[in-house]
Amino acid sequence: MAKLVWDQTGQRFYETGTDHGVLYPALETVTDPTKPYGAGVAWNGLTAVNESPSGAEPTELWADNIKYLNLMSTETFACTIEAYTYPEEFEACDGSRAIATGVTIGQQPRKMFGFSYRTLVGNDQQSNDYGYKLHLVYGCLASPSAKNYQTVNDSPEAITFSWEVSTTPVEVTGFKPTATLVIDSKKTAAAKLTALEDILYGTEGSGTTAAPRLPLPNEVVTLLS
Repeated sequence: MAKLVWDQTGQRFYETGTDHGVLYPALETVTDPTKPYGAGVAWNGLTAVNESPSGAEPTELWADNIKYLNLMSTETFACTIEAYTYPEEFEACDGSRAIATGVTIGQQPRKMFGFSYRTLVGNDQQSNDYGYKLHLVYGCLASPSAKNYQTVNDSPEAITFSWEVSTTPVEVTGFKPTATLVIDSKKTAAAKLTALEDILYGTEGSGTTAAPRLPLPNEVVTLLS
């Protein structure tokens, strides 16, 4: 085995940014269990996705006057989505319903949704153009959030909306259920990655048109294997 060397040229990696946000509202009636989400819509104005997993905490068991073992609690995934705006389709996910043209009411049942976004991977040679990661999130449910409206002044700022999101894991064959998948562009065959992005973002032209949709983990694994 060769001697360890740190911070070699081309291996100084970092992650930054977030873009290409897509909302996939859950279908009211699911006819195909492998496709529980409706057509995706672009989420403009996305400013941050703050991931905050929880759980996976040890519980100590003692016996015979010694520490016998640790039992780990189940890990859960949550995040906070921040944006300057949101798709109209997200209103139902935020507890709003239209009761007349241009009129909505709040405090209604919140619709579940799926979500995807992209983060950039950079290094010391190619900067932010080195690669990216696709993040797929399933079983999302948004909590009520504060909206702080302020008067326009000589230092105007746009309102930033924020939603805390909890998740319900979905099945993955051979593994425990999960609410998240992360796909690394530098470790995935280009043709397979393109095929996945065509599913996530939709296609148009050349005689083929397909609406964007969120594939479940088993479909993603089959596609990228």
